[in-house]
Amino acid sequence: MVPSFLAGRWQEPEAPQHAAEVRDAATGEVFARVSAEGLDIAAAVDYARDTGRRNLAPLTFHERALKLKELALHLQEHRDELYELSYRTGATRRDNAVDIDGGISTLFTFSSKGRREMPNAVVLCDGEAEVLSPDGSFLGRHIYTSIPGVAVQINAFNFPVWGMLEKFAPAFIAGIPTLVKPATPTSFLTEACVRLMLDSGILPEGSLQLISGSARDLLDHLDYRDHVAFTGSAATAHSLRSHPHVIEGGIRFSAEADSLNAAILGSDVTTNSPEFSAYIKAVFNEMTSKAGQKCTAIRRAIVPEHLVEQVIEELSQRLADKVVLGDPRERETTMGPLVSAEQRRDVAQAVDTLVTGGGTIVYGGTEEATALSDAFFTPTILHFTDSYAPAVHATEAFGPVVSVLGYHSPEEASSLAALGAGSLVASVITHDPELTSHFAREIAAHHGRLHFLDRDDAATSTGHGSPLPHLVHGGPGRAGGGEELGGIRGVKHYMQRTAIQGSPDHLTAVTGQWHRGARVNKATRAAVTAGSAVHPFRKDLATLNIGDQFASDLRTVELDDISAFAESTGDTFYAHTDEEAAAANPFFPRRVAHGYLLVSWAAGLFVEPAPGPVLANYGLENLRFITPVTYGDSIRVELTAKRITPRLTDDYGEVCWDAALYNQDDELVASYDVLTLVEKSASLYAN
Repeated sequence: MVPSFLAGRWQEPEAPQHAAEVRDAATGEVFARVSAEGLDIAAAVDYARDTGRRNLAPLTFHERALKLKELALHLQEHRDELYELSYRTGATRRDNAVDIDGGISTLFTFSSKGRREMPNAVVLCDGEAEVLSPDGSFLGRHIYTSIPGVAVQINAFNFPVWGMLEKFAPAFIAGIPTLVKPATPTSFLTEACVRLMLDSGILPEGSLQLISGSARDLLDHLDYRDHVAFTGSAATAHSLRSHPHVIEGGIRFSAEADSLNAAILGSDVTTNSPEFSAYIKAVFNEMTSKAGQKCTAIRRAIVPEHLVEQVIEELSQRLADKVVLGDPRERETTMGPLVSAEQRRDVAQAVDTLVTGGGTIVYGGTEEATALSDAFFTPTILHFTDSYAPAVHATEAFGPVVSVLGYHSPEEASSLAALGAGSLVASVITHDPELTSHFAREIAAHHGRLHFLDRDDAATSTGHGSPLPHLVHGGPGRAGGGEELGGIRGVKHYMQRTAIQGSPDHLTAVTGQWHRGARVNKATRAAVTAGSAVHPFRKDLATLNIGDQFASDLRTVELDDISAFAESTGDTFYAHTDEEAAAANPFFPRRVAHGYLLVSWAAGLFVEPAPGPVLANYGLENLRFITPVTYGDSIRVELTAKRITPRLTDDYGEVCWDAALYNQDDELVASYDVLTLVEKSASLYAN
């Protein structure tokens, strides 16, 4: 019996009446049963909301991200165990690299992006502050905070490891406990992966639970606090969306459904072009990877009418030369069976529907494949002389099946691609920039991802059917209408965006970032020299606080300074060198100082030169020149610690300083952020 892990312990139903049998896809051997009968799903949801959230909430984004890296390393050490089990699903070693290694790689990527692109905090800011009052005493800003519920995964059978990890990773960084409900045929592999994750001791208690078996009442126990991420058929997605707790109760629901993805061969391609062989290879890979059991697989090959025969011939030859059906444990096997005999019957029925709808089988077919079990299906190519036949744009054979359609113009190819009524991904194979632009304009809105392929990127492309953690995975219409992955966008799916309003001190307290106008701890050059104040650059991360500020004295700008900077840099733009032309410019009163001269002077005004905790300046952000400065004017700078981000694995952290330049009339001249690397403790230099 494949167990569940609920409310902190492994559980099995005591006397299940309707346990599902799980068979080895290659041999047909029954080796497990799956059931969740009698298990307390409501208690599992409560456990996640209570224990899971309580243990995740104190961790910062960086701390959670670091745990993902530790988890990835742990799974990497045990991946051979997962490989061995995965052969029972019909997956070959190549397929396992996509599912198991792909899932582990996703953990690594989210760990890296979480630490690099998010603050070491529990609140994520969205955009900049909005000034809502003339004097800056009332501000507004958007923030993201963790939703107060549970992230529920309802996963498909085809990616029992990657499908789970690609949803778990962003939810975990967001601070949301996960409840996984895998598909029954491959639930044993998900269970093995979850067990490894839990046994590692890395995860906080309550952050991950598993339901093995049917849980038809799962949505009955959820409400607006929770997020359901579904992967599977469009019909099941529609059924779940119709649940009263989704329609009326406000459950956050996202779906990633099977779709009729297309690959378009550009009209610029000839049989001698590198793009032609790249196209054949791409379609072949998508037919045979996971035996075509991928929601991103190519189902419609849309090619110029005059190349239809050549495409069919080349693709058929490649299938004949390279596909060896068999037990995935055998070295010579290149494609394993479908996940079950039931799945094979579904694919055969779909192919029959395509034939009835106008398709002609030109390679393969629905006859029983010669292999160990009833789950094997021969790769199959269909050709539709009527490219607009409704069946080919509405029927998906979820296996190693592709339909070839001819087109006469790029406009027709775009129309055919759009007839899929929304897809996860489309590939366009062309070396023509104009065709690239055309297809992007015409079909991007019908797809979640567009994959362009030609001779220049064929060797480095990750392929048509490979969702990457950096980019969104999902699509409109039939594809489910959802988005997953996409880097930090995926994390935000599990967070609530809220507009906050208040004083600069209010916003500083909420976000952990200093806002202009909030309280400061001011130091001046005179106070630092007298020993009554400490320059912020003399403070390490242990003593530096948000709002620590250095305020400089004024420095007067002379005409000779402007001329010397122009001569030494070669920046002789007329606004700095030609009095008459500068005065004629509507933005300038007369010759003005270079903006970069002012920024350079500002550094001289605020920098503490002695060696100390500030190790390096590594950039400026958001630089804006606001008020022109002419000779005779003076400038001063206020430098304030705006954001402090310790790095968990290093002995230094990042400090973002708000730099504001003012003239002698206290008008804002320039504004920007200074980024520095600062020691956690001043061990290298004495104060």
